[in-house]
Amino acid sequence: MSRYRVKHTTGFKYSREVSASYNEARLLPARDDRQFVISSKLDIQPHGSSHEYFDYFKSRAVQFEILEPHSELTIHATSLVEIRDSIRSAPGLNWDDLAPEIASSLELTDAIGQTRRTQPPAELSKFAKKTSEKHGPHQTALEICAKVFGAMTYKHGVTGVHSVATEAWSAKIGVCQDYAHLTLGALRAAGIPARYVSGYLHPHVEPKVGERVVGESHAWVEWWAGSWFAYDPTNDIEIGERHIVVGSGRDYDDVAPLRGVYAGASESELFVTVEITREA
Repeated sequence: MSRYRVKHTTGFKYSREVSASYNEARLLPARDDRQFVISSKLDIQPHGSSHEYFDYFKSRAVQFEILEPHSELTIHATSLVEIRDSIRSAPGLNWDDLAPEIASSLELTDAIGQTRRTQPPAELSKFAKKTSEKHGPHQTALEICAKVFGAMTYKHGVTGVHSVATEAWSAKIGVCQDYAHLTLGALRAAGIPARYVSGYLHPHVEPKVGERVVGESHAWVEWWAGSWFAYDPTNDIEIGERHIVVGSGRDYDDVAPLRGVYAGASESELFVTVEITREA
């Protein structure tokens, strides 16, 4: 068991004062059997009306609006989360049984279709399909993760939040978002339902209790072959006690930490800082 405090500060700076803004945030951690949320809150400046709800993919979302002139919007998300990680058995469904499961489930049908971001490059799609001829769904998924991890180099600044899988593959460079999109595209090309997961990863393999470190948002994937199985293709590891889940969806667009529109002839600049402290 591990307990983490996460402080995520983000928002927009505007080049000139805007008259109003309408926003949506997904910054609060998920509650499930693995992850117990002790506390979580958003502090929004300037203050405005807000509404929390569970979206279509069961992620926690907060809609809010600021109806007064402002030159900066700042959101502080503070959470205390306990990770009760446990050994997960590998899902063992075979291909013959997987197909009818997908056909009978709306959740799996949503997870099998490609999106603009996950459409895989031809080379990776071919690899995924050939691998599926040799292995069952779960082992195929592991082989795909290893392929993406081995082919890509992790580096900031080459791709951006609007990048798609094919762009990252062409450069063979990207960040966790790109690794996740590439893996999702290949999994779906092989016929395996898969979803994008957003959250945080403590950067140290053995986090020290009480040490506050600079972190960042992270992304990984889950695939379904009889049960959901989570894996981090950026690091080629199963998710563990260092991974904190915020939400999931078809791709990044379904779980973007912050998005919004504003009224006013002005340019906006996004800012983000994340601090993670292991408390137990």
